Amino acid sequence: MKKMNALNYLKAVITAVTSMLASMLGILWVPVYLMVLCNIIDYVTGLAASGHRNDGGISSYKSIRGVIKKVTMWLLVGVGGIIDQLLIYASDAIGYQLPFTYLVACVVAIWIICNELISILENMIDIGINIPPFLMPIVDKLKTTIEKAGNAETDSEND
Repeated sequence: MKKMNALNYLKAVITAVTSMLASMLGILWVPVYLMVLCNIIDYVTGLAASGHRNDGGISSYKSIRGVIKKVTMWLLVGVGGIIDQLLIYASDAIGYQLPFTYLVACVVAIWIICNELISILENMIDIGINIPPFLMPIVDKLKTTIEKAGNAETDSEND
């Protein structure tokens, strides 16, 4: 019976933390959740693929560097969120209400997700898993579309 109580307690804590994060992040919750999930999957598949590569396998240096890279990705989304807040503040100062809250942060998170998906697929290929031939082009196209949208946005701001 104590095991069930501990399990219920764990479920309650996970639900509370997830609800708090979803409430704090709002519309940014889904992209951030998917980004972290992709980070974890990429890290695990990268570890599995390292034994199949010619570069020498797993090392603590590469592993720590990978974790730091993932955390830095999260910070990049934070920078996007800061830019979004500055845009909202500036637009409010001139009396204009922007129709979005976290546009830049969402685009950054989606771009990171695309990069992670490409890396996951490459890891799977290195492991020896046959992936459907249409997957990589779809992810590449999505990444290119996101990059073009970001470039178009900055080009229109520079005009």
